[in-house]
Amino acid sequence: MTTVGLIGSGNIGGTVARLAVDAGYDVVLSNSRGPETLQGLVDELGEHASAGTAQDAARVGDLVVVSVPLKAYRAVPVEPLAGKVVIDTNNYYPQRDGNLPELDSGETTSSELLQRHLPDSRVVKVFNNIYFKGLAALPRPSAAADRSALAIAGDDAAAKAEVTAFLDRIGYDAVDVGPLAEGWRYQPDTPAYGTLYSASPTDWEHPAPGDAEKLRAALAAATR
Repeated sequence: MTTVGLIGSGNIGGTVARLAVDAGYDVVLSNSRGPETLQGLVDELGEHASAGTAQDAARVGDLVVVSVPLKAYRAVPVEPLAGKVVIDTNNYYPQRDGNLPELDSGETTSSELLQRHLPDSRVVKVFNNIYFKGLAALPRPSAAADRSALAIAGDDAAAKAEVTAFLDRIGYDAVDVGPLAEGWRYQPDTPAYGTLYSASPTDWEHPAPGDAEKLRAALAAATR
């Protein structure tokens, strides 16, 4: 049994936790407000879920999901994540995070910032381009014709293989985009962001499958 640690348990983090529990993982949830504020979600998820601090989730998790606002990435604990695979679900929203010149200029990407903060971890970018309701609704068995695919990017091939296996277990295919530097291809305002998994570009409330072929075409169409 693998334990998934979650640093941030909001819409995306909480949804990943649900999918992980459904797939047989144990999860340790955390947020910035304290473990006691997560008791309702823990009760909902059942015996395979518990709550702790970010340090707890980082220490206990075999695989750790970071799902906090980008402006808070420096608060992610460094030492307990050394050597671990870290899934980054983040996006850069200047209206929320404030302006970051290195991102505004395209000099780097949000996931590369997290990787710099976690120099001994292996960061893989995924879950950032799908609405949480779609993420919850679209898992399918591996042989399903309507299985959706999620983009992944990372600088470590073994880490990407681990994340691909995790995605498969929770109901998704993976499309490898390449290194973290290519993560911009599925960030906000690109064809692969959001609407790929919705019934229409203006209807994110009604999910629709986005398969690997559709995702690859959207990734290829991205421009800076």
